Amino acid sequence: MPVREKFVRSGDWRTLETFWNVTTTAWFQKPAGAEVKIRYSGWWFGADRQRQRLDGSTVKRLVISRWSLFTARLQIRVTNDTAVIYVVEAGNVANMPPGISF
Repeated sequence: MPVREKFVRSGDWRTLETFWNVTTTAWFQKPAGAEVKIRYSGWWFGADRQRQRLDGSTVKRLVISRWSLFTARLQIRVTNDTAVIYVVEAGNVANMPPGISF
């Protein structure tokens, strides 16, 4: 599973990954207090889905669905500048979190 790490500045929503016409699953655990969501957008609309707040201990799962026929952006909002570690796996995979340590 591809583990990714990105430095994120605090403030507004920041895009970690952009997808188009695929299904993908992402898992997050830290940083506590951060919010994650999927932003779908097209020529004339935009919609947020699966918005969740991280607690630092529970692994949260986001699934990019066939809605990515439009653009799907995996986004995060943090309260402090920080490095974010997350896992992205292609396809609509099982509900279990990855067998790695965040």
